[in-house]
Amino acid sequence: MRRWLLYSLVVCCLVACGGNKYRAPVEDRRIQPKPVPASYSVQRGDTLFSIAWRYGLDYRAVADSNSIPSPYTIYPGQKIYLGASPPPKPKKSTAATVTTPKASTKPAVAATPPPVAKTPSTTSNKSSSGANTNSKVTRWRWPTAGRVTRGYSSTVHKGIDIDGKRGDAIYAVASGKVVYAGTGIVGYGELLIVKHNEIYLSAYGHNSRLLAREGDQIKAGQKIAEKGSSGTDTVKLHFEIRKEGKPIDPKRILPAR
Repeated sequence: MRRWLLYSLVVCCLVACGGNKYRAPVEDRRIQPKPVPASYSVQRGDTLFSIAWRYGLDYRAVADSNSIPSPYTIYPGQKIYLGASPPPKPKKSTAATVTTPKASTKPAVAATPPPVAKTPSTTSNKSSSGANTNSKVTRWRWPTAGRVTRGYSSTVHKGIDIDGKRGDAIYAVASGKVVYAGTGIVGYGELLIVKHNEIYLSAYGHNSRLLAREGDQIKAGQKIAEKGSSGTDTVKLHFEIRKEGKPIDPKRILPAR
């Protein structure tokens, strides 16, 4: 009798559970982008380009908001404003005294006309922050040999991954200037960022060795790094292209294979 009652209770519980429409929530394991803070304190090794890259911003807008002229020199401890509106300007003191000039007792003297300013000579407007700002990338090339193992996603994967062997050559996809070289951006390992012009930047992550340094002018096809697994668990190149600060699918502009 007791066994029968126990069996009945178990059956009732199973029926009740089976009719319940509740399902345990599925955890979203996608990597969510970090929100852009109002400001950022510069760390040793940062560049204006790496800060803008970290938060998906256009370096020109960041420089303009902070009144940082080319070549965009910044210093450890400096506060960089990243918000949508410009930082508040310091208030001017209202306690300034106004002095009234005394009337002169000397006779008026004709003012000597100021010398005519000389027109400065026109020089080439090449910025020290990179390649000629008016140049266009007429031809792109692939950064390395290998198979694309992961494609671009606008939400979770801002570039493409290319497999290969440790030590495989990494090449510059176009001419430009290295504006960041280091490990300061989490998730990229040994990273190079190259500025090609005022519009395009490219990045090469997870390298085993960097062959170019910040400030180096490089040519299209030049070997700039060697493939590795820094910051990840497999040997690969993580490659990105950003247009005006925003990630785009590299395969849209790289030549067809």
